[in-house]
Amino acid sequence: MPELTVALAQRSYPIIIESGLLGAPTNATAMGHGTVLIVTDSHVGPLYAERLKRCIGRPDCPVWRMPAGEQEKNLARFAELLDFLADSGMTRDSCLLALGGGVVGDLAGFAAACYMRGIAFIQVPTSLLAMVDSSVGGKTAVDLPAGKNLAGAFHQPKAVWIDPEVLDTLPEREYKAGLAEVVKAGAIAGAEFFEWLETHAAALAAKDPAAVEQAIARSCRLKAAIVGRDETEQGERALLNFGHTFGHALEVLLDYGSLVHGEAVAIGMALAADYSAHLGLAGQDDADRIKRLLQGFGLPTQLPAAMDPERIVEKMRLDKKALHGELRLVLWRGIGKCHIHPKASAADLLHFLGDELR
Repeated sequence: MPELTVALAQRSYPIIIESGLLGAPTNATAMGHGTVLIVTDSHVGPLYAERLKRCIGRPDCPVWRMPAGEQEKNLARFAELLDFLADSGMTRDSCLLALGGGVVGDLAGFAAACYMRGIAFIQVPTSLLAMVDSSVGGKTAVDLPAGKNLAGAFHQPKAVWIDPEVLDTLPEREYKAGLAEVVKAGAIAGAEFFEWLETHAAALAAKDPAAVEQAIARSCRLKAAIVGRDETEQGERALLNFGHTFGHALEVLLDYGSLVHGEAVAIGMALAADYSAHLGLAGQDDADRIKRLLQGFGLPTQLPAAMDPERIVEKMRLDKKALHGELRLVLWRGIGKCHIHPKASAADLLHFLGDELR
């Protein structure tokens, strides 16, 4: 698998996608020569922390392990990690290795951005969702009670190391959740990738190694290109949030409990597609097409029962794309034609969500 590059104005970094990457010694020059610390969680650490130590040739590398789960991506855990970095004697030339899914990557990256005003870190994603989305691009954050990812920073990793073989130990629900972000990439990239996903849906659902590796590479290539053109989300990069404004609101309202992130994004994409049709921006046939693909992967596409449309819109107002109190949504004019829709009508959105819940 060819190495991909995220080419930024100030510097570039590689995305290495290689089956068996964590099973053999690696060229770890991206870590530098300072101290190294692994950040992981209670699920991934027992499986892969020792393997990563051997991979980088640092058998005595300290490990900080947090409880698993989105609810742990908070300021309290962030403060604990900063204290651990200080107690471990980490300095400006140190490097963190974020070994885990999106929660670990987000929290470790934010700590790396803040500790001593910024130290190096490397993303070593172990979930499909993190491989195809959150590990690339330098968005780091923790959640606040008011909303998801409201405290954070842009801090680019030195490298992204992806070993698709670790997906063998990923729970089935989390694997399916990762496929939601692959579908999102297809919805943004255009007809050719979307059609490829439809054609290879059975292979992806069955975790066929060649199909999975291809899906990871194509998703990363899309994100790397967009991030390279718009690193800090001043314009085009916001398109990568297709489905996320709805999805994040659902996650917050459900206390990060009954839906995992990818499931919330799947529902969010279905809502964004349906709302685009509602506004006459796109045909309902395109909305039905993305919903069929998501449903084929075993992902939800309907709002959970008993949700309150007013509370959903209230949480959507805290979305980072909102400006001057106005709702801005990523909608589409069909597959591959996403755009930012400014000044969405809250009243119309409430009416739409009410209809969706009937």
